[in-house]
Amino acid sequence: MSHLQNLLLDSLLGTKHVDSAALIKLQERSLSVASPGFSVMPSDVRTLVNGFAKNPLQARREGLYFKEKDYKCVRADDYSLYAKNENTGVIVVKTHLYLLVATYTEGMYPSVCVEATEKLGKFVSGCPSSFPTVAEFSNCK
Repeated sequence: MSHLQNLLLDSLLGTKHVDSAALIKLQERSLSVASPGFSVMPSDVRTLVNGFAKNPLQARREGLYFKEKDYKCVRADDYSLYAKNENTGVIVVKTHLYLLVATYTEGMYPSVCVEATEKLGKFVSGCPSSFPTVAEFSNCK
């Protein structure tokens, strides 16, 4: 398992309120790493990258089509997209190098998923040259 995958597993899935997670490289528009069993198709990568390229109001009006589901966009700005479909949702946080994607399912608290994803995104944004280690992230307040 890679360093990046360990970071996703420990900092996001470790909360028990993130079902799956992935990192998408912004420049290459490609999947960097994902949690086991979470496949993000190239069309999904395009959807997420385009969600930030569009006017956030347009993304909010149109919603998001991700992993063969329509999601209602409940937040869309230059740094975050939050979308839900009944009792499931997807949280996307943009950093200068990556899109950090996390999903939650029924029985999980969306607020915990949002907090963990935003916290990791904020921490990563402060690390321009490399991705933080699990220990560095754990020490982040």
